[in-house]
Amino acid sequence: MFCLQGALTYLVPIFSILGTISAIILGWVAFSRTSKTDFESEGKNNGVILTELGYVKSGIDDIKRKQERQEDARLNDVSRISAVESSSKQAHKRIDSLEERVNSLHQNHHEQA
Repeated sequence: MFCLQGALTYLVPIFSILGTISAIILGWVAFSRTSKTDFESEGKNNGVILTELGYVKSGIDDIKRKQERQEDARLNDVSRISAVESSSKQAHKRIDSLEERVNSLHQNHHEQA
């Protein structure tokens, strides 16, 4: 019995140490597997976010180009309106001049009659 008791004295601590070491190893393996899965998941999420940001940036660039074209068209319209206003002023001056001549001719015709 003494021999069995002596063997147990050595076996219990050895099994305790082996159990602790195996628990540490299994815990580390599980942690490594979980962290790898977490990193892969996070990488996929980051990829999706970057793709969506790319689409948003592309949409903003399209809007900017359209806005620039509209601004160019507006400036063109403003210059055309300005030219039409100037032409209209000149036409009114010519019409006023013609009215004065017609009135003058009418007055001369009535004075002679």
